[in-house]
Amino acid sequence: MPRTPRRVLAAATALLALTALAACGTTEVPETAAGGSSEGAAISDSCAADETTTSTGPVSLTDDLGRPVELDAPAERVAVLEWQQTEDLLSLCVAPVAVADVEGFSTWVTAETLPDGTTDVGTRQEPNLDALYAADPDLVIVEASGADDEILAQLEERGVPVLATTGADAADPIGHMTELFSLIGEATGRTERAEAVLGEFEEHLAAAREEVSAADLPTTDFVYLDGWVESGNVSLRPFGEGALFTAIGEELGLTPAWTGEVDPVYGLGQTDVEGLIAVGEANLFYTGTDDPAGDYVTELEKNQIWTSLPAVEDGRAHAFPSGIWTFGGPRSSEQAIDAYVDTLTAP
Repeated sequence: MPRTPRRVLAAATALLALTALAACGTTEVPETAAGGSSEGAAISDSCAADETTTSTGPVSLTDDLGRPVELDAPAERVAVLEWQQTEDLLSLCVAPVAVADVEGFSTWVTAETLPDGTTDVGTRQEPNLDALYAADPDLVIVEASGADDEILAQLEERGVPVLATTGADAADPIGHMTELFSLIGEATGRTERAEAVLGEFEEHLAAAREEVSAADLPTTDFVYLDGWVESGNVSLRPFGEGALFTAIGEELGLTPAWTGEVDPVYGLGQTDVEGLIAVGEANLFYTGTDDPAGDYVTELEKNQIWTSLPAVEDGRAHAFPSGIWTFGGPRSSEQAIDAYVDTLTAP
């Protein structure tokens, strides 16, 4: 579960996922979203128009750590301790009753919007479990590093079902993202909604692929990156093979140019500005969200190596719009697709 860019490096170690479900009853999504507290809720236009059904029977599934999760009925009051899974829940039209780091989510994730008044249970790394259980969840979704995960162990002692998930799989980043979304859909009885959203994602990707194919690009080589400032120095994190945003670029017909070492789970590398010389003529894309911890882009723009890179000189270095979460679900991935297309096909 990568943190915000400045403290992300050491944060990559994770695992796998999925299975079954039962009976269906027609349940139109209420105006304030399906499941969870309706107080102060706000929902997307997509959810307002949603007419998919919500299952009502018992739920039996296996989480990403291979643990059985048995529910008498689909979860309605769900607490979530990671942003990708929070986004997924909202895309499924389920309003969470508690979330870790509401302010951080609202800064880094714009694909979905949390209802006003959603209970904040502290940081993703050190959640306030008393506040979490005061929200009376019938399921807690966590991102765990393994069966010995400390927070998972603490949660299991409380007796409320826990769905343990992993944030990434470099072997198949898009497949993992979609499987995680489907898994949360099963747990909440929203499988039909999950299938509809994933169908929209596939259609979005196919249409974008045609647009990029029709564009007369000077090169299809590309690197997506983010970065942070530490002790006055800029550190960069290129997304290599196995990263979600790299895989999305590849699906659009682009060619990854970062060949340096990456971590085995998220596909993320590390370099300084000089290290980007190795990517040659590649198009450059980077995170446009303002990190409260420091503006690495402003520092880059003062750097002669950065300003002399071919992509920067040719106007082929582009910031993505603010608030596109690089470790998100289908809706964040659609935002990334649009950002790639808009920059690559601009006159």
